[in-house]
Amino acid sequence: MSEQTPRRAEAIAALTAAGRDSSAAAVAFHTAVAAKQDLGATETKTLDLLQRHGALTAKELAEHSGLAPASVTGLVDRLERKGFVRRVKHPTDKRRVLVEPRPEKLAELAPLFDDWSREVRELYEEFTTEELETITRFLTAATARQRTATARLTR
Repeated sequence: MSEQTPRRAEAIAALTAAGRDSSAAAVAFHTAVAAKQDLGATETKTLDLLQRHGALTAKELAEHSGLAPASVTGLVDRLERKGFVRRVKHPTDKRRVLVEPRPEKLAELAPLFDDWSREVRELYEEFTTEELETITRFLTAATARQRTATARLTR
């Protein structure tokens, strides 16, 4: 699948540039959202993880985020002080603690995403189902590789 043609080289260069632009735009957007709530970008991404996965242990947060376990402890402390999470006893193992998002505080973030979410839903309409499946396959694989790279850097 890796024929080396000028067209392919151009497509890879364009995709690489688009990926870098997308990454920069995502960081800028999440930094702006975070600033509206006196949060850091890492804090908002942690809240996103908790919203998608539900309550997690600090170890699980470290695994999902790629952050070092010691960093997660300070991160959870900050989010708890700001009222976005609470620590609760694990339901089956009382020695473990879960970090649980507080839905009422997360609800304060939702309006900040409304315009962007609407615009992305409109963008989906420009692509066929097959194209969306290809984009999803690429993004999923790229994300997995980026998580691996993050884990290497934080070891």
